[in-house]
Amino acid sequence: MFTIDRRVLNLAVIALLSFITFVWTFWIFHQSIRYDVILIVIFVRIIASIAILKDYSLSWSKVSQKTFLIKSLVYIVAFCAYMPFYHGEIRIAFFLSELFFYLFSINVLMYGYYLFVNKSTVKKDKSLVIYGAGRAGLKLKEEFKNSEYKIKFFIDDNKSLHKRSIDSVAILSRDRLKKFILEKKIDLLVIAMPSVDTKIIYEIYHELKFYFEKIQILPSLNSILTDSPFSKQLKDISIEDLLARHPKDLDKKFIGNFLKGKKVFISGAGGSIGSEICRQCLRYGASHLYALDHSEYNLYALMEELADELVTPLMFSVLNLSALEESMRTCKPDIVIHAAAYKHVPLVEANIEQGIQNNVQGTKNIIDMAIKYEVQKCILISTDKAVRPTNVMGATKRICELYAANVMPEKTQIVAVRFGNVLGSSGSVIPKFRTQIGAGGPITVTHPQITRYFMLIPEACELVLQAGAIGKASEVFILDMGEPIKIVDLAKRMIELSGVTGVEIEFSGLRPGEKLYEELLIDEADAKTQYPSIMVAKNTPYPIAKLQADIQELLTCKDKLAKLKEIVPEFNHQIN
Repeated sequence: MFTIDRRVLNLAVIALLSFITFVWTFWIFHQSIRYDVILIVIFVRIIASIAILKDYSLSWSKVSQKTFLIKSLVYIVAFCAYMPFYHGEIRIAFFLSELFFYLFSINVLMYGYYLFVNKSTVKKDKSLVIYGAGRAGLKLKEEFKNSEYKIKFFIDDNKSLHKRSIDSVAILSRDRLKKFILEKKIDLLVIAMPSVDTKIIYEIYHELKFYFEKIQILPSLNSILTDSPFSKQLKDISIEDLLARHPKDLDKKFIGNFLKGKKVFISGAGGSIGSEICRQCLRYGASHLYALDHSEYNLYALMEELADELVTPLMFSVLNLSALEESMRTCKPDIVIHAAAYKHVPLVEANIEQGIQNNVQGTKNIIDMAIKYEVQKCILISTDKAVRPTNVMGATKRICELYAANVMPEKTQIVAVRFGNVLGSSGSVIPKFRTQIGAGGPITVTHPQITRYFMLIPEACELVLQAGAIGKASEVFILDMGEPIKIVDLAKRMIELSGVTGVEIEFSGLRPGEKLYEELLIDEADAKTQYPSIMVAKNTPYPIAKLQADIQELLTCKDKLAKLKEIVPEFNHQIN
């Protein structure tokens, strides 16, 4: 079968269309046809098409507004090239009329072909509303063009956009939308506002959930993949979306300058916090990672995920001092981040000696080796449970803070960063609640008044790195975790989001060492930094020689609770 090369066809269209527009313009201006003028202009346009636009090979089915704009500008420049040769013989108005008629005609042809080729062949039997008429909303509109969804409306909170439309799709306010939805629910609401505050997301969800069969959301700006279709990244609203805080003062450039080109040693690298810190260190340009974890499976899973030659796995416990020292000596890291710890309060209460060994001795080993091998900076990850602790885990972490703040390094800057619960970590209540909801309930909450601070893992880790970057030495930083949340309210929201009915909430009583309210501050005199999301705790002096002796006694004595109380006077052990 005979086929024409599409590049030749493009050039033929330019020539034919130019001929038609010139003949038409000569007729309009009541002038005799000048074939020499037509041939010169066709020649100039073909040269411009080949040499400048390169649209002789353009696929008309892939054209965009940018294509139309560039073509118009180039043809106007080409017009300036040939018009002076005929000025005086033919009026400028003649050439301008022909040029704009030509641009109008070729753009209509191209756009018409584009619409014909790209018209949806899918039966649109579902309805869609996009919340957000910004860039993300417009991108989604284009991506849903060939889907089973028909876009009914846009919703936007910007009053200046109300009563306007995008390609005949009306932009409404929330209240006006409700008036249109009287009987049948709309199939899908997509919230296309990746930078909006989570309070607004929850407000939208709570207000509009009765009008839609399903509500989905784009990930936050930190998580969204700009090179991937937005429609493929849509997800159901999760409790993390409603509790995420997205700190406004996150200084990514500062974090990048801190990590770029550095060798970073991370303990507890296979855990929830440690693995995210590994990801972010690679993202911010660390030259090499040394990922330490005593769990073979966690380390295996991390290496499978990262699959990066810049990561070296180290499999031993932080209690193995000889292995730790050999690693520090050979790796020569610039930064050490200590995320390894026993963090589950009830488990540490049931295994007090092991908890003290791992948390206190393990941290001391890390700090001592960082100092011995002159690591530039050592960052200890602490917890809000170290503040006026009521459990052994919190008391051990407070001792770690005291050691980090009072040890006397010569060349190593040692800082600790304290924050609350992170959403989705292995110890979080959220995975537990999801499992219980999936099983039909009940959800078990320890106490109706229990509250906790929450933050997303990526946000917490970035703030840890930012705090570590600004830390000088012997400082304990505190991350602003926002307002504490009642766990029972968290459970209710998760039940609501799941759509599962009949799930009950039962109160099981406080567990050993568990307290109703967590705190982040010890002293009201805690100072602010240049970043509102990060504060510095007031230092608690503790003579280092005495602290070292007390730690040694703690590790060997029989009455460990009494010794913990001696080192941390505010420790008020609650057995419940």
